[in-house]
Amino acid sequence: MDITPTPPVSLIDVASYLPGDPIGTDYFARYARSDRMAQNVMFRAPTCRHHIGAGESAVDMAERALTPLIDRHGTATIAGVDILITHTQLPDLPVLGCGADLARRMRMSPQCILDVHNGGCAAFIHMLDLARVILSTNGSARTALIVTVQNSAGQVFTQPDVRPLAQAAVPGDGCGVGLLCKSDRAQILDIECRHRPEFAGDMTAAIDPPRRYWEPGTGQLRIAFTESKITTVFARGNRLVPEVAHAVCDHIGVTSTAVDTFVTNQPNRLFLRNWREALELTPAQHPDTFDDCGNLFGAAIPVTLDIENRAGRIRNGSLVLLAGFAHAGDFAAAAAIRWGAQPPPPGRT
Repeated sequence: MDITPTPPVSLIDVASYLPGDPIGTDYFARYARSDRMAQNVMFRAPTCRHHIGAGESAVDMAERALTPLIDRHGTATIAGVDILITHTQLPDLPVLGCGADLARRMRMSPQCILDVHNGGCAAFIHMLDLARVILSTNGSARTALIVTVQNSAGQVFTQPDVRPLAQAAVPGDGCGVGLLCKSDRAQILDIECRHRPEFAGDMTAAIDPPRRYWEPGTGQLRIAFTESKITTVFARGNRLVPEVAHAVCDHIGVTSTAVDTFVTNQPNRLFLRNWREALELTPAQHPDTFDDCGNLFGAAIPVTLDIENRAGRIRNGSLVLLAGFAHAGDFAAAAAIRWGAQPPPPGRT
């Protein structure tokens, strides 16, 4: 019996959107209070970040991030995607992700819409993995769109009771998107996803006076940190990202030094330095958008990829390694891609 092999799955393009003008650290400095946490490396503020606009929704951000893909591939290609997977840091409505509303807005009729609520800062890789599995096992599906929206910086971390905290100045808002198809043009070589549910309870939120977030009352939601918890999460993050990155390199038969571009989530400067050194890479090989964008959580990987790609610093045929960890370490993932999404020279399509 003649069996036609399934074509490989490729990430053929990325795009992103950063809302509004850059916001400097002075915005937070005027509200800051004396706080030992401010001296911790986890909370040393970036130079700039972007905040979602008043009245701007997650779907608005996703639509704006998709505009470059529409310009390059045409309205019909984006409207005709078979698989749509989204991750929204702060859903506009309780329970609902933005997938169905985004499909309606873009006049899509996908076979499958998934709103992913886990994956955190590594959500882009998680969605890459899901899209690759679905495309590989669904004979009729040819294309997938993955969308990750970070929109909590300008909505949660600017609340009057939260913005004086050291943590408030670190996050930024943005959206990153990726277009996948069955092709060998920009093949996904390998993906490693590791769930660590034993760490799931270590990320917590708090409101003063205490209440559950949906209950009526005073006080504003914030992420709850203690110094001992920060130390634990920092040690985990230092270990988890290099572990999954090295695992992917082992699977495809290369050493980490063979990687041309290493793109990670962007939580703080010390994580970035430690991860780069663990893989024995130079700063030029490990793009750093932290000072321009802050911590973009799940959107950091695609936004950083898009910035580097548009700048012409990722060549077609180069080996790109993505890696990140989520929350307090309950998920970590890495992916290797043979890059093929370099923008064409000006005047050529």
